[in-house]
Amino acid sequence: MAATTLALHRFGDALAAAVTAGAPGPAIREAAGRIFPALDGVEAAVSEALRPPVCRHLDEGIATARTVLPDVAATFAALAPLLAWRTVPNATGAFAAGHANAQVIGPVGLGHSERVRIGASLVAPGITYPDHRHPPEEVYLVLSPGEWRQNASPWHAPGIGGLVYNPPDIVHAMRAAPEAPLLAIWCLWIGP
Repeated sequence: MAATTLALHRFGDALAAAVTAGAPGPAIREAAGRIFPALDGVEAAVSEALRPPVCRHLDEGIATARTVLPDVAATFAALAPLLAWRTVPNATGAFAAGHANAQVIGPVGLGHSERVRIGASLVAPGITYPDHRHPPEEVYLVLSPGEWRQNASPWHAPGIGGLVYNPPDIVHAMRAAPEAPLLAIWCLWIGP
């Protein structure tokens, strides 16, 4: 457990550095100011690794991330074999088999926290993660090519190392390019 706790803290430090270095506006800086200090004291929890078939794209996503975010990619790669990847309940069609999410830190993550959720989304080439919404604000760190949309706005590609901020309850979606998987780290502030 001590080695996993150390790996979690290294990942958290690398993620915090990448997000704060790339934060283009006050909303992301304020979210980061709440999320990353809450990681102090996170300890490893017992978790059973799960790898659905879409995880065959994981190594490609991590390799792409290494080109721009080597510290985040390396620290995430160290944790990836331990993660429990799950699909969205009741997903249908190509989306059901073409995506998975893993919680790194949170109630069911490798590290336990009730205040913060940090995890990863993996979307297979050509698959769209459909419109959804949730109360917590969210910051994504983009690790591989993909596009994001909020409400009815046009799709945009933040690029590898780019950040996406979703205010609370905004409708948002993401999609992978036809030729490459989308891998992104998400951070949600749940609160005290």
